Amino acid sequence: MRAVTNVMGFHVIKAHAFGNDFLYLERDRSDVRDWNAVARAICDRNRGVGADGLVLFDRSGERPRFKVINADGSHAEVSGNGVRGLGAILAWEHRRAHGTVPATLSLDTDAGVNHLTILDAQDSTFTIRSAMPLPEGLREVTLDVDGERVPVVMLRVGNPQCVVFERELDDSRYRRLGPRLERHEAFPHRTNVSFARIAAPDRVEILIWERGAGYTLASGSSSCAVAAAAVRNGLMDGRVTLLMPGGTLGVEVRPDYSIRLRGPVAEVSAGTLAPDLLRSLRDHDPLPFE
Repeated sequence: MRAVTNVMGFHVIKAHAFGNDFLYLERDRSDVRDWNAVARAICDRNRGVGADGLVLFDRSGERPRFKVINADGSHAEVSGNGVRGLGAILAWEHRRAHGTVPATLSLDTDAGVNHLTILDAQDSTFTIRSAMPLPEGLREVTLDVDGERVPVVMLRVGNPQCVVFERELDDSRYRRLGPRLERHEAFPHRTNVSFARIAAPDRVEILIWERGAGYTLASGSSSCAVAAAAVRNGLMDGRVTLLMPGGTLGVEVRPDYSIRLRGPVAEVSAGTLAPDLLRSLRDHDPLPFE
């Protein structure tokens, strides 16, 4: 990890958790009027840096403030992997300044206070456990998707989630239904969609279609949603291993249904965005800066 410097120079850190990648900027650029458009521009994988989302943060309050914007410019209330990525950046900065890694950190998010525990620190990779929001509104429904009746579990884990339990995971079915479920009328603010297969009493394979990002290799909040739905429906006990295309996350669903998400976060790069980059992107999307 490298220190986050003033975004006036467009300094950015990129980090990922099993391929679920984010760009991190400290929100102190007062003349930026449209952060949603900035997110669309720099998260673009062909003309920008490329990421599943942009994380903005500031340190003006009692706790660092976390806000995530999806790659399409829409807002998300929280991101399990994005929060842990910011925790890793702040822990690295503390180690650089004081020679030690803090045992715990707390962040303010749009889904409430998120408490982080630093379990391990190796160079630029940190293993972090996050206390995720309590699952809410869990219910089983059947949705009509282009004439097909699809049984799903709806819930919130800070953000809206839709879980589809399948006997087998079919990539073509996932890519067909994922975007349709994301924007289904049952989810007025759209939703993350997870297709899940119980692989063992303590393991679940999942494919993720993430709200505002589409296909992602991993998702922390989606993993928590799948684990909570599986435990609530009696499909497994409280300790769940989530197998995703990008890697494996651990989720603990406690007896009170509080959730702990555990896994590594790694730095990808740190640097300064070229002024011409945003100017050229503005030609394609006229909103990045007024």
